[in-house]
Amino acid sequence: MLILEFLVKRIAQGVLIVALTSFLIFTLLRVVPGDPVRLIVGGMAPQNVVEEVAARMGLRDPIVVQYARYMAGVARGDLGNSYIRPRTGGVAAGGQYVDPSKSDMAPVADLILERLPLTLQLGGVALVFALLISFPIGIAGGLHPNKWQGSLAFGVQSLFVSIPNFWLAIVLILFLSVKLQLVPALGYKGFGYVLLPAFVLAVEISPFIIRTLTTSLGEVMQAPFIDEARVRGLPRRRIVFAHALRNAAVPLVNLLGIQLSTLIGGVLVIEYIFDYPGLGNLTVVSVLGRDFPTIQGIAITTSAVFVFVNILVDLVAYLIDPRVEI
Repeated sequence: MLILEFLVKRIAQGVLIVALTSFLIFTLLRVVPGDPVRLIVGGMAPQNVVEEVAARMGLRDPIVVQYARYMAGVARGDLGNSYIRPRTGGVAAGGQYVDPSKSDMAPVADLILERLPLTLQLGGVALVFALLISFPIGIAGGLHPNKWQGSLAFGVQSLFVSIPNFWLAIVLILFLSVKLQLVPALGYKGFGYVLLPAFVLAVEISPFIIRTLTTSLGEVMQAPFIDEARVRGLPRRRIVFAHALRNAAVPLVNLLGIQLSTLIGGVLVIEYIFDYPGLGNLTVVSVLGRDFPTIQGIAITTSAVFVFVNILVDLVAYLIDPRVEI
């Protein structure tokens, strides 16, 4: 019953957050300089043609009216149609589509559903890499904070947090892909193309996992119940893995939920550098092309993913430690 009340409350909060986010993005896109219709009809088109197409697309209506019309479509599962991407694929050049109609342009929902699995794959592999890097270093640092293991954990997290992700991405492409030809780098033709961008993202989020794990585990190992376990004669391995790590896992789970935003932000840049055809790449191309419906659709989708992950993180934290308030 408690979990059911929690789910109802958090889903209601999530719907409100997604609505506020979509309204903010929708408004900002329409008040910043730049007219998408000018990009669609081409720079040489006369102004009356621009105004005629804009009126036909509803872009000259008040923002509140446009937003209400857009959300009515979202409620029906319609995120609109792209301004620059035809159904046949590719990106329309300026002036190519003088009179864009919905039947010619790709539905935003299809574009997102096409790219979202690739981005989730990249984010999932990056998270696995980050855990594989962070767990051995973080656990060793937490168990031996005043020895070389603690110094190693501090050094690795300091080094990783100091490396810009775009710089690391370029260096790895030149060294591992161009010079040694060990892994493919640009585009996507299979799982091998995920490894290099995933590693770059893992380096970006690993320092925070290492620091949280080191600090949390170090504090738990000083707790009275750990001393009682030692007095009872429990093996050190059991104390660490059955008691200490379980209690240290709650802040780590919460951190992983927060790190999702860092991961999505990093994906935006990394996908563009590696020409990875995911949601981040689609976002950059859509922003450059002033493709309002696609940007709005991506914002709503990512907001919904954030909400879902945060609800999941709270539930997992509660299942690990029922004392956690949800």
